[in-house]
Amino acid sequence: MGMLSRKNKLVLLKLASLFSVVRGYNILILFIAQYLASIYILAPEKPLREVLFDVNLFVLVIACTFAIASGYLINNFYDAEKDLINRPHKTLLDNYISQKTKLAIYFILNFLSVILASYVSFKAVIFFSLFIFFLWLYSHKLKKYPFIGTLVASILAITPFFAVFVYYHNFDMVIFVHATFLFLIISIRELTKDLENLKGDLTQDYHTIPVVYGVKVSKVILSLLVALTLIPTLILISNKFEIGYMHYYFLLSFILMIIFLFFLWKSSSKLQYTLLHNLLKLIIVIGVFSILLIDIDVVLNRVL
Repeated sequence: MGMLSRKNKLVLLKLASLFSVVRGYNILILFIAQYLASIYILAPEKPLREVLFDVNLFVLVIACTFAIASGYLINNFYDAEKDLINRPHKTLLDNYISQKTKLAIYFILNFLSVILASYVSFKAVIFFSLFIFFLWLYSHKLKKYPFIGTLVASILAITPFFAVFVYYHNFDMVIFVHATFLFLIISIRELTKDLENLKGDLTQDYHTIPVVYGVKVSKVILSLLVALTLIPTLILISNKFEIGYMHYYFLLSFILMIIFLFFLWKSSSKLQYTLLHNLLKLIIVIGVFSILLIDIDVVLNRVL
């Protein structure tokens, strides 16, 4: 019985390790975000049932989920040595799965993603093939270079929404403003993450912005990005677009970004940058669920 218990414990540890490697919590949030964006932003005129039971949408979202999971896997594979320095505790858990197993799962997920895309259309196959390629290219090469690494990471992060956006052929200006806000927030998060991981990046010869240009220049760039973020934020707070009570979220984001900026210039340790990184993740997660506030009456009517 004792031996069986240890085996069960090892299986659970490996499952927890896989969940950690593919950032299961991020993928879950992305899954929810794509559906909420489809229901309340991209196809608000469609009945809830029609969106929820749209097989093509479901296949696209699952294909995105597999592609993103594979992206996290290959990123973890290439960053193994760097993560030992930057995230020793997380790396300890991640290492319950061997590098060989990570690669095997990576190829399986990519294969499934493209197969699922083929159910929707040939264009979807091309889209996901390119998406998977650039996820690999970013992890293997591009993330080691200043500016281009941050830019590509931010573009790849919003690409899953682009897939759904194209599917619904909705080109309203409010969507572009939302996308600009999200792109800028993610760019700020990526650069803050580079500050957080400075020690490991420096050791492993990653040429990120903080490594090449220093912490002060990075903070100046972050300040400029925050200033740019305030433009779509103020547009969305105004009454220019019909976003219901979601304008309260953008008002909160405005306040939180000012707080972020204040503490950014006071920060100097890894822990402080980690807290700032977590604040940005909180802004993104709150933003996902605040989509429900676009029209709370419609939400209640659809649910009830």
